[in-house]
Amino acid sequence: MPAPRQPGPSTRVQRTLQDRCPVPVHRPDHHQEASAVVVSSEAYHRERPDLILMAITSQVRPTPTVGEVAVLHWQEAGLLKPSVIKPLLTTIEASLALRQLGRLHADDQASLRQVLGAVLG
Repeated sequence: MPAPRQPGPSTRVQRTLQDRCPVPVHRPDHHQEASAVVVSSEAYHRERPDLILMAITSQVRPTPTVGEVAVLHWQEAGLLKPSVIKPLLTTIEASLALRQLGRLHADDQASLRQVLGAVLG
């Protein structure tokens, strides 16, 4: 069994917002740089060299669809516009997370946990 990995600076805090991450758009083979939230846990980071992310968009719909989470405290999180976390999960190498924007407010973290439970079962 390999020795546990020590988390790097971008993986120390859960529910951090990362900027300019490659996330899938429309097709698994097509990626664009976007903001994303780290949803993987510290336990995951101790064992794995990657991050599990959910995409964030500023294209807010009047009525959210299943799995979407409005970021109510978007300015506090370091986002430029009102934003929504989309139910698009992906993994990337931690080194590809180029810049940390901020951290989700506790209320937004609770909403995200609730949606993850509903989406993943």
